Amino acid sequence: MNIRPILTLFYFFICYHVFAQEGTISHVVTHQRKTILCDAQKGENSYPAWGVFPKENYPVRKVTMFVTLGSPDSLRTAHWDYLDHIVLRRKGGKNGAVLNYELGRMLTPYGSIYNKGWSWKWQVDVTDFAPFLRDSVEIVYTHSGFEDKTVGWALTVDFEILSGPPVVIPLGITALWNKAYKYGDVNEKIAENLLPITYTSSPGAALSRIRIQHTGHGMDKPRGCSEFCSRWRELTFDGKTVDRRDMWKKCGGNPLYPQGGTWVHDRAYWCPGDLQQPDFIDVFTRVGTHQVALQMEPYTATDNVQAVENISAYLFQYSAPKQKVDVAVESIMVPSDEQRFSRLNPASAGPRVSFRNLGADPIRSLEIVYGTKGFPVKTFHWKGNLSFNQVAEVILPGEIQEKDQENVFTVSLLKPNGKPDAWPTDNKAESVFTALQKFPTDFILEFTTNNKPADNRIFLINARQDTVFCKTGSQLAAATMYRDTLHLSEGNHSLSLVDTAGNGLQFWAQPENGDGHLRIFDLKGNLIHGFESDCGNGEMFSFNAKRGFEMKTISTQYAFSLYPRSVVDKTQLSVLSNKQSEMTVLFMVDGVLWQKHEYKSIQQAILSYDLSHLPPGRIIVEVLMDGMSRFKGRINKR
Repeated sequence: MNIRPILTLFYFFICYHVFAQEGTISHVVTHQRKTILCDAQKGENSYPAWGVFPKENYPVRKVTMFVTLGSPDSLRTAHWDYLDHIVLRRKGGKNGAVLNYELGRMLTPYGSIYNKGWSWKWQVDVTDFAPFLRDSVEIVYTHSGFEDKTVGWALTVDFEILSGPPVVIPLGITALWNKAYKYGDVNEKIAENLLPITYTSSPGAALSRIRIQHTGHGMDKPRGCSEFCSRWRELTFDGKTVDRRDMWKKCGGNPLYPQGGTWVHDRAYWCPGDLQQPDFIDVFTRVGTHQVALQMEPYTATDNVQAVENISAYLFQYSAPKQKVDVAVESIMVPSDEQRFSRLNPASAGPRVSFRNLGADPIRSLEIVYGTKGFPVKTFHWKGNLSFNQVAEVILPGEIQEKDQENVFTVSLLKPNGKPDAWPTDNKAESVFTALQKFPTDFILEFTTNNKPADNRIFLINARQDTVFCKTGSQLAAATMYRDTLHLSEGNHSLSLVDTAGNGLQFWAQPENGDGHLRIFDLKGNLIHGFESDCGNGEMFSFNAKRGFEMKTISTQYAFSLYPRSVVDKTQLSVLSNKQSEMTVLFMVDGVLWQKHEYKSIQQAILSYDLSHLPPGRIIVEVLMDGMSRFKGRINKR
């Protein structure tokens, strides 16, 4: 059977030049807004697609896989946080050898509060698999879970390939541990399955890289393993510990927030709404026989035994780094409009960049040239000791300069260790960012605390990083409103709300914490900005203060609070705006409308609702203002 017609249906291949010299970026899109659904009978549903990747002799410098989940065109957005796998099944066409290499691991978000048009984009480095991303390749996205077919996701998988000289020469791959291993089960101990693996290095191999994707699932007793228990993992190489870490991740700082479920709860090395970043452990080795071993913290469950450690691990053999002095820009985090950096942006000052050492010699010095296009550039002299394949993150001095609306920020890395870089193409990068919102210098800050004010702090800094206003937890009383009139100098400022408990000013699953909010009004009493209360670790708002500026030309502002959201029979919705609107409030259960309330003219109100006749479980509340959806929140009825 000729595979070409099949490939035509499944892939898009777009090439474009973005750098001078020989660096070229090409894209292979295997899944283009593919609607993915659960198979409730099997618990998983696979979506294979073919892509045509570069030929075997094409020089590949870096491969990045982008994964986008969005609201599907004709269905509601799925809700649950399920574990999905992205696998390179085979290369070389339909008769190619089956490989089943896991490229990425997606933990889906709680999506019930997302409307049509919503999407989120993640990325992960998959360069280690470049030797297999050649010619005709089958990529399989496997979506797990048990939701019905009325909800789903729109999936896009896009591989970005940077051509150029490889950093190291790939010489082989060894599959290590690739399974969902039982944990805490006395009848099948994990140590009996995570057996050491011995391999013989390939001729010319000088570097062994262990790449691990690892998540914990299940909820047993007494510790809630593996999803809700912290436990250590240790990796040894030839009997020596090369990596030891706690398998735990804090979720309150997730850039994707709020979500419609328990997104702020810390978990076993993953968070809902995240494409997991794998662990990379590099070991420089001599030619010969070597042994790799993985050990989990000993643990025995006493009841509801169901914990699993889902592990995907490979060992890649490489030559020594090809160049002695070679650095590359990893990312521009600030300023940036990228979704993954939304917690850090928009920012008033302190550009933040990261770079990676791709050469054999440690990088001890570097010149970083940076600035916004159209403004004078600045130079920062970095000093440190960065070893091979490690990443340094740098906060650069100075205010972020900008013109109105869209801007482009540039960064270049020069003179690593005082020498020319081996391949300058990846020494420069650009980011697109939107200018700060204009704001008056004089305004009213209203902060209503919840029942845990000791967890919170608010502070306002100017572009010189001077703190011009601050309230700490020790200064705050529970369930109290504070109104302060602020008079600022002109220029860039950032207002930050910090929650040390990681559960924001309101979280639906913890109604005992109360309902707080942080809002800004002009001197006439009009709402001009509202913080998101369900914000996990907190939220930042940066703006450019201008004397005499009025917000009349800015679009209508809204602030909503739905509390409590874990209920028996009643809840309240408070709404605040700077103009009167027609309002519609919808209460929906599994996509079915149970209540509809319409109001002709609402600007500020507190409205009560009786939910006693609604079924128990998840209820979605949506608020439309003048026909446009402005708020969507989740209630859990007990």
